[in-house]
Amino acid sequence: MDALPQHPLAIARRLDGLSQNDLAEAIRQAARRRDRRAGTTKQQVSVWERPRARAPDPWYQQLIADVFGVDPDHVTVLGWPYWLPGNEAPVPLGTGATAAALREAQRRTMLNRRTLLGLAPAALAALAQQWATLDPALAASAADGQAVAPEFVTWLETSVRHLTGMATAERQHTAQLLDSYYDTVVGLLENANYNEATGTRLHTLASSLAQTIGWHRFDHEHHTAAGHFWTAALHAAHQAGDTDRGAGLLADLAYQSIWLGQAAPAINVLDHALHRTQDPTARSLLHLRKARALAMNGEAHACRRALDAAEHALDTATARPPAWCSWMSRADLAVDAGRCLIDLGETGPALHQITQGVALLPTSRDKTRAVFLAYEAESLLRQGEIDHSAATAHQALALAQRIGASRCLRQIGDFAPALEPHRKVQGVQQFLSAVRAV
Repeated sequence: MDALPQHPLAIARRLDGLSQNDLAEAIRQAARRRDRRAGTTKQQVSVWERPRARAPDPWYQQLIADVFGVDPDHVTVLGWPYWLPGNEAPVPLGTGATAAALREAQRRTMLNRRTLLGLAPAALAALAQQWATLDPALAASAADGQAVAPEFVTWLETSVRHLTGMATAERQHTAQLLDSYYDTVVGLLENANYNEATGTRLHTLASSLAQTIGWHRFDHEHHTAAGHFWTAALHAAHQAGDTDRGAGLLADLAYQSIWLGQAAPAINVLDHALHRTQDPTARSLLHLRKARALAMNGEAHACRRALDAAEHALDTATARPPAWCSWMSRADLAVDAGRCLIDLGETGPALHQITQGVALLPTSRDKTRAVFLAYEAESLLRQGEIDHSAATAHQALALAQRIGASRCLRQIGDFAPALEPHRKVQGVQQFLSAVRAV
């Protein structure tokens, strides 16, 4: 498997050019400035930087904040490790800073580091609340420079639609092209002169590009960068007055929270998203993701209500859905319902739902298929079908390797230890060897 994503403390330390020894010494000096002593060592810093490590106690967090020059209030409000440099809160909506937010997302991704975190739950909740209550007209701003020809915008729109519409296996090769289109569109928003209609098209295009690039970063476990691209996309969608796309971006941020094991902020965000979303397919997807978060929280009754709402909304969809959720289908409903049932301990019905959904999924959605097959392997294992589970997990692994999505590889690698006790069962050893070879 690839190296684990870096802990935010390691990222903050390296942004300041500090080794683990340097940080330990700086913490000891910060304690001495307060007429106290701290026995911090390189080994202690290394422990703090481990995945899922316990947070330093409040005293040490204040010392670390001193080292990095962080406002002590941020330590309390955002919580560990969200207050650390390199994981700053997003720009608020409605400030007229859309182009700045789009450019900031690009700047952050230059770090090109895998990270363990998305946005801080407090920042994510504030962003969702702003989106649910602010009037997009308040965010309008002027631009100076050369006029943008509508024909050029049409060419950009057509080219981007072609890139984002490619099958999953080919889409992994479009990252640099999408980055260059993004740079071009943001440059136009920063420097060009355009009328209101062209401005709306440019903001919509910027939002679409930022959303797609955010998914690319997410698939490669650059979670902080993904969160900032989606936040930038939300700014642009808000300025364009596209509430359905804004809801979709909140759904993406919520999905990231769910993927990272943070159910509560996802529920809060999805409630805000549902507040302003009218398209039935979009509402179905939002209810489905809320069901996933509720299942993670063990809220069985609320989860079933959300699943019923998702099914009802999809049944009532008649018009063409927004592009960002046009892929939403019965397959997604079935598999995610099954995933909910796994979390609620109902493995038999879960397996039936997931198997049914995987069979319905079109071949163009191989990334989703890899995730769904990993769910199916887990459900099969819980049903005692060890050999079938190993074969399905091996299929998911091969698919994830082909499409180049490291988060899918990580998902399968995290599942592999559950099969370790069954090495003698047919297919298990071959699967475990394949995982180790990745």
